[in-house]
Amino acid sequence: MAGIRAIQKEKTRRALINAAFNQLSAEKSFSNLSLREVSREAGIAPTSFYRHFRDMDELGLEMVDEAGLMLRQLMRQARKRLENGGSVIVISINTFFEFITHSPNVFRLLLRESSGTSYAFRTATAREIKHFIDELTEYIADKNNYPRHIAYVQAEGIATLVFAAGANALDMTKEERDQLKDRVILQLRMLAKGASNVAFKEHRER
Repeated sequence: MAGIRAIQKEKTRRALINAAFNQLSAEKSFSNLSLREVSREAGIAPTSFYRHFRDMDELGLEMVDEAGLMLRQLMRQARKRLENGGSVIVISINTFFEFITHSPNVFRLLLRESSGTSYAFRTATAREIKHFIDELTEYIADKNNYPRHIAYVQAEGIATLVFAAGANALDMTKEERDQLKDRVILQLRMLAKGASNVAFKEHRER
């Protein structure tokens, strides 16, 4: 019986997280969500919300953690696709833009809370983005045999470019998004070329 209750509790907790993500939009940020609305969409009474989260902030921090995890899973998905060959940059950007198209509210949360008014949310978002950059750094360093500090600068540059592009892509038409994607691919190729030149120069100077 206890096992069934635990499963039901996790199912309701999941429903609350999904309901909160579903209610985010271009006009509505997390700070505008109400506990009552989220509970109603999850199919529970507002008073039952507190069996799963202390308050809306705890729910929001859980959502930030989940968004960060999805971002890292996205990178692993791109790597899996690369096993069949193709351009690292093109496949990675295509995978990222698919994510923006199918899960815009997940990206909206990361984007907004990274510069929001809540210190706890800003810190949590910064931590998730840092995890993403660190994982990308390891991949670049291993793949290209770069010193870690060069790989980190490239990874940070990639994250900056891709997040800025993602922010713009949210409100674009498909045609505008495709054009943006082409520009980002070119920008990342330039960044990769620059990183390669710096790594080569450092190697020669040793």
